[in-house]
Amino acid sequence: MVLHRGVADALRHAIAQGALAVGAPLPTEAELAAEHGVSRGTVRHALAILAAEGLISSRQGARHLVRGTERTQSLAELRSFAQWARRQGRQPSGEVLSMVRRPATPREAGLLHLDPGAEVLAVLRLRGLDGEPAMLERTSYAGWIADAVERIDPRADSVTDRLHHELGAVFAHAEHLIDAVAAGVRDAALLGVRRSSPLLRARRVSVTPAGRPVECSDDRYRIGVVTFDIHTTSGVPVLARRAL
Repeated sequence: MVLHRGVADALRHAIAQGALAVGAPLPTEAELAAEHGVSRGTVRHALAILAAEGLISSRQGARHLVRGTERTQSLAELRSFAQWARRQGRQPSGEVLSMVRRPATPREAGLLHLDPGAEVLAVLRLRGLDGEPAMLERTSYAGWIADAVERIDPRADSVTDRLHHELGAVFAHAEHLIDAVAAGVRDAALLGVRRSSPLLRARRVSVTPAGRPVECSDDRYRIGVVTFDIHTTSGVPVLARRAL
């Protein structure tokens, strides 16, 4: 196991078991390095992972504070649903319900920087966690990447992983809009909720390092699956997704 991940796992376990209480300061980096027999740089890397998960505070002087016992995943890290779920210790699944090429809507054309009526690949996926329906994902891919998406096994739990593996595609930036909507007839049936039940909606646009839009998506979560946390500091606010 990579050393910093071993240290992060040990601290994560201590927090989950209450050995490190919420609000308590962690040992110093020097103390942790001596305890685990690693360098301070390794400890610093492990603490950065726990801070990104929302388990500990950002550095305050020489100490970190325990923020909570539930792991979060910063959306600033731009992880896919499957990547996030696996990091939470959950088992993700994905099922493609429909995949069709069609002309872009005016909104899609604007978001993806396409000419009006240009072709997009529209995909509807049902995402699951531990065998239970969790989220409906409606994603429209720009035509230039549509062939690669169509080649991916429809049962693959992460399209992002496959695109990176096959094309070296990297999603470097995304913009998110979060609100709530009422479940329509189809969404309610697919997610196993009553019609008009509230769903948490997260809309995003993902782009390459060069700024080229790849996809725009409308993700609708069952209530009770995730929450979104905003951690504000004197720097840039961080938005995080948390499992329930």
